[in-house]
Amino acid sequence: MGLALLAVPRVVLHDLGLVQERTVVNAVLVFVPPLIWIGVVLVFRVRAPFLTLLVVGAFYGVFLALGHQLLWDIAWGDSPPRLGGNLAGLDTTAQSLILRFFAVVSSLFTGVIVGAITGLLAWGLGKATRRTPA
Repeated sequence: MGLALLAVPRVVLHDLGLVQERTVVNAVLVFVPPLIWIGVVLVFRVRAPFLTLLVVGAFYGVFLALGHQLLWDIAWGDSPPRLGGNLAGLDTTAQSLILRFFAVVSSLFTGVIVGAITGLLAWGLGKATRRTPA
């Protein structure tokens, strides 16, 4: 869980509008935490790096979802997202609930995918760098 917390500052800073996409600071906040995850499982020679980082990613997804939900009103201000098409006429409260639900699902999915990718990379790097006895 501690490793997953390394990615939380980006969520908070982005939702508060303090970090913009396509900046060096954003790139550091996006890529450094997962690289640290990989480094930790390699340095400590974790037996199941894929599963370990999949779990870390799942926790990251939970923190991502919580951050987005807690900062929703601040992030969107007076112009929250609205549904379009056939759902455009839906009550604004219902729209908000639907959008928030899918934001949670998206956050959880993102966390699991990041965990799976980093876990796969860590597993492969571990296999490639593991020495066999002579």
